[in-house]
Amino acid sequence: MATRDEILRELGLAPTWRLRSRAHAGEALPAEVPEADVVVPAGRVQPLRPAGEAGERLARIAALEWSALAADIDACNACGLCRTRNRSVPGVGDPRARWLLVGEAPGAEEDARGEPFVGQAGKLLDNMLAALGASRREGVYIANVLKCRPPGNRTPEPAEAEACRPYLERQIALIGPQLIVALGRSAASLLLGTDATIASLRGRVHRWRSTPLVVTYHPAYLLRNLPDKAKAWEDLLLARQVAAPDTRTSSAP
Repeated sequence: MATRDEILRELGLAPTWRLRSRAHAGEALPAEVPEADVVVPAGRVQPLRPAGEAGERLARIAALEWSALAADIDACNACGLCRTRNRSVPGVGDPRARWLLVGEAPGAEEDARGEPFVGQAGKLLDNMLAALGASRREGVYIANVLKCRPPGNRTPEPAEAEACRPYLERQIALIGPQLIVALGRSAASLLLGTDATIASLRGRVHRWRSTPLVVTYHPAYLLRNLPDKAKAWEDLLLARQVAAPDTRTSSAP
């Protein structure tokens, strides 16, 4: 198994971003981490549920347990993506995770395998998690805004994101994460209700309702913009600092 230093070298982050114990260095951890200047209305008051079929769908999804969630997603026909994808991609990871990572949408490999982040972007994400002592199987859950692949990997349309929103919100409710990490602009836009750029959102702590949320770049973006890997690493370190101490049985970042 690769060592942490080897992983950081693979990410192109060593030795600049070598982790060290502040306690050993004689530094005290800051009392606070930077909070967003304005809490974006991620936990905005929900509108009254519409009557009829749409309201029944929302109520059904809000009551789903893990055992039924994937099948319900696979049977969903709330938008046209169900007719163009091969497989739905509900998510993967620890159902009692402390960290929930939310990306944009499945790509071609994810569409074929039914699991998020399995291509080169997924390998990069796994390496970054490993550098923090975490993995997608333990302490972390990974999901996407969309559960089906958009044709040609295009950007999700607002109506598609809204159709999938109840599933993501149900996943958040079932997991009860101590921290959410939004990977990329689409995830940040949906969760925070803003069209702001990643550059303006990262480096601060936002809130999705009562849950701390950190924004960083999508791994696919980092593969095309290698210098920003260091910024993404800073974001993950901020996320680790924000996360509350582990009180669960599974290991976590």
